[in-house]
Amino acid sequence: MSSQKRIAIGGISTECSTYSPLFQTEDDFNKIEGDSLVELLNFPFASFNIHAQPLFFCKSLPGGPVEAEYYSSAKDKFLKLLEAACPLEGVLLMMHGAMHVPDIEDPEGNWISEVRSIVGDNCIIAVCFDLHGNVTDEIFENIDIFTAYRTAPHIDIESTYHRAAKLLAEAVSGDFRPEVVWSSIPVLVSGEMSSTFAEPCRSIYKQLEIFDQRKGILDSNLMIGYVWADIKTAGASAVVTCSDQQSGIEACTEIAEMYWINRNNLNFDMQAGELDTVFKWITEEFSILADSGDNPTAGGVGDRADVLKALIKRGIQEVLVAGIAAPGIIKELQTNVHEPISIGNRLGGGGPIIKINPERNYIKNECAVVQFQGITIVLTEQRRPFHNLSDFIELGIDLNDFTLLVVKSGYLSPELQSLSAPSYLMLTDGAVCQHFDKLENKFRKRPLFPFQKPEEFVPLVSHKQLFSIS
Repeated sequence: MSSQKRIAIGGISTECSTYSPLFQTEDDFNKIEGDSLVELLNFPFASFNIHAQPLFFCKSLPGGPVEAEYYSSAKDKFLKLLEAACPLEGVLLMMHGAMHVPDIEDPEGNWISEVRSIVGDNCIIAVCFDLHGNVTDEIFENIDIFTAYRTAPHIDIESTYHRAAKLLAEAVSGDFRPEVVWSSIPVLVSGEMSSTFAEPCRSIYKQLEIFDQRKGILDSNLMIGYVWADIKTAGASAVVTCSDQQSGIEACTEIAEMYWINRNNLNFDMQAGELDTVFKWITEEFSILADSGDNPTAGGVGDRADVLKALIKRGIQEVLVAGIAAPGIIKELQTNVHEPISIGNRLGGGGPIIKINPERNYIKNECAVVQFQGITIVLTEQRRPFHNLSDFIELGIDLNDFTLLVVKSGYLSPELQSLSAPSYLMLTDGAVCQHFDKLENKFRKRPLFPFQKPEEFVPLVSHKQLFSIS
């Protein structure tokens, strides 16, 4: 029996809006290590005669830029653990692609290139990315296997980890070396305009599975990119992991062309409009409104009260607003009984500040559930989404008691979609505003659809050998 091969696993993942005033620090990241990290991957490396050495995986709720000091500290700790684990035949890195660190143009590329410098050229590096990540030449020059999510909302995270782990295990144990080819596409839209649960992306992403069946193709990907980062590297890309370069180039070209041809068909997966317009659409039937501009799962701050102000102004009742970030609210309610409270802009996200006198309230799970003029408002100590039905159940909230649910979200989570209620996307202001013409646009490459209107596009496929020659 051949000697056991060794790989290391770990990484860092977050999504950073450059329009957010909040910086992410160590406290924002959840660190997974040891057996918990191995269990997260849930892949039978032992059956391939491979020992997987867990380093650590740090992941956060999307937000603003990552503090440079934390990024450097986390990377240094990771690299020291990696060095101690060497020699290695492989590395599996769980990343995102939309991390932003001031003064570091490409944090993921920087992280991956330093991993390469430690493990050496013979080690096989595989990466997992979010399809909403941006990708760069520096990333591709230093990896051998690339996989990304194929669903948005993301319901294939575990299977994506499995795809990358399987390709890495097969390459390490089979002594063959995959390669990655890629092509930038001058298109950059939001995840809400490219949901894989709606056309045209539903069909495009289904097609990726067919590309994978071609001879010489190991894994096909379409990266939508991250629109709320005003950076040079933002944009879409076709990325193919292959065993035959020419087959990979052909598939990559077709994927890029397919997305480009469909650019004008990209649209929201539900009816969308301004606040005033959306309020004209709702009926007495239970409905869901998505406050998209302040969506914390896309990088929004989560503290804006624009929609709450509009609800109060219109006297709309039987409404649940879940939730608005309001750090310090629990202490205020407990110590200043019968005093008015302020809602909105507690974290610098902007928008109106509303003063109300709660009629009733209770505290549970670091949330204050406040009632005011027929509106139930969930105020949270920490930035958080309300995407799962258990989020409401744990607070003792029954959605059947309301005719309108307001959540800070873009496309709805699968569990909210399962309610089969009329749903509307509100094009609100915030750090992840869907009005692209309102976004500061200093650094994005040009021309880039829909910011500009490029007239034609011919895919240019890159690969490592091309870069070494040029």
